[in-house]
Amino acid sequence: MKQLKFLSVGAGLALLPTFATAQDAAPSFDEIGPYLMTTLLFLVGGFLVFFMAAGFAMLEAGLVRSKNVTTQLTKNIALFSIASIMYWLIGFNLMYPGDGWLVSGWIGPLFSWTELEPVGLAAADASLDYASVGSDFFFQLMFVAATASIVSGALAERIKLWPFLIFVVVLTGVMYPISGSWKWGEGWLDAAGFNDFAGSTIVHSVGGWAALAGAIILGPRLGKYGKDGRVTPLPGSNLALATLGTFILWLGWFGFNGGSQLAAGTVGDMTDVSRIFANTNMAAASGAVTALILTQIMFKKADLTMVLNGALAGLVSITAEPLAPTLFGALWIGAVGGVIVVFAVPFLDKLKIDDVVGAIPVHLFAGIWGTIAVIFYNADATLGAQITGILAYGVFTFVASLALWIILKGIMGIRVSEEAEINGLDTSELGMEAYPEFSKG
Repeated sequence: MKQLKFLSVGAGLALLPTFATAQDAAPSFDEIGPYLMTTLLFLVGGFLVFFMAAGFAMLEAGLVRSKNVTTQLTKNIALFSIASIMYWLIGFNLMYPGDGWLVSGWIGPLFSWTELEPVGLAAADASLDYASVGSDFFFQLMFVAATASIVSGALAERIKLWPFLIFVVVLTGVMYPISGSWKWGEGWLDAAGFNDFAGSTIVHSVGGWAALAGAIILGPRLGKYGKDGRVTPLPGSNLALATLGTFILWLGWFGFNGGSQLAAGTVGDMTDVSRIFANTNMAAASGAVTALILTQIMFKKADLTMVLNGALAGLVSITAEPLAPTLFGALWIGAVGGVIVVFAVPFLDKLKIDDVVGAIPVHLFAGIWGTIAVIFYNADATLGAQITGILAYGVFTFVASLALWIILKGIMGIRVSEEAEINGLDTSELGMEAYPEFSKG
């Protein structure tokens, strides 16, 4: 338009018919608006979920002892980077095969990397009924990275770095995408009527099952359990970091659940996104308050770590159905998640299953609860279909993870030596410490 300002009047008039024709040919916002808004929803939701990687890193750094902090931070940035590459190389098309199923409804194409749209895509060449491939890929990638982060925290303070990262390669490239395709890729569980809006089971319980298998094979930390059944607390190094991590995760969850609306092109879609935000926040708040009150009653003192995990359990619980419930519904669903955490942590200790950050109670147990709770508000959900999905994801992920952990243990070993564990993984695995000016703790 700046060029047209300097043309003669005659030349400008000569251009008017062409300009009008181009304007007439351009698609209206009614045509391109849903594509633009849904693409934007995926991008905004995606970078909010990306920030959850920082939340997991801070939570884990705060809940492990100072001699293991650098290792946890290394694992978190490495696992996210590995997930990004593996989901591009194999995972995305394996999870969303379209018409390219290798085994219909069960397994998509095994070796098919993701291709983006060309630069400067014209509206006429875009699939305007959905969103850009790049935004969809970016958004879905963040979920697989979150799944791997769940495993990282549970197995902290005694697992070797490289066997863990090899496990992440398989989890993010193959295991998660295959099981995710069963529902979100319109596979057999989708046909069976299983409902999981944003991933209480598909993301969170999958991470929890993988973590449980690893914790069993790995064994507990030295000194955690006495022969008389006594449990020795091994306090984390920095509860301020753990609290910051929880708030970051809470923030990221708005993208996690809100973006899973998967559409933003209508008044109804955007109203639903706002409803999801409100319900997500309510469930987190009620989970935290429930854990706060319960720990005061049971232990005579409030327990911050339980409160943090109570908030996270509330978030996991509402993730399977954050849209349909009322605010009261979100409150009680999240509150049950808080109860689950307070009782599940000592339950695992009785079984001598050592979960450093409480990932299994939060992501597995609360994930199962949230998936069942769908039936109370989603008229399309049935208990049978929800149980079928829970069992399918549990059996597949636990058995596959158990087998992989056993193979890694046999080939290269997965646990550090006693000396390395006592001295800390930061010095044995990396040769650097997070807090070199302080003594080990």
